[in-house]
Amino acid sequence: MTKRDLIDEVLKQFPRFSRRDAEVMVNAVFDSMTHALTRGERIEIRGFGSFVVKHRHAREGRNPKTGALVAVHAKRVPFFKVGKELRLRVDGKPWTPADADEL
Repeated sequence: MTKRDLIDEVLKQFPRFSRRDAEVMVNAVFDSMTHALTRGERIEIRGFGSFVVKHRHAREGRNPKTGALVAVHAKRVPFFKVGKELRLRVDGKPWTPADADEL
């Protein structure tokens, strides 16, 4: 699914909005998430999953083509952890509100 597909889904569910309005809404959600992760905040969407920023320490890696050692600088990377409800639904198993109590 692409951003365009998401915009189309918003238009299907809310036909009173124009394509431009739907695009602005989808972009606003992504921009808000990007800014939150940039600030190092955690994003949790219940039933879907959470986004966090993980810190990767500097290390020595290898160039896969030549095998030579390469210095890899420290960096922060976004990480997504899938929620239990989404994991069960993708696996084709039924999800019930009782499953939420097990978390």
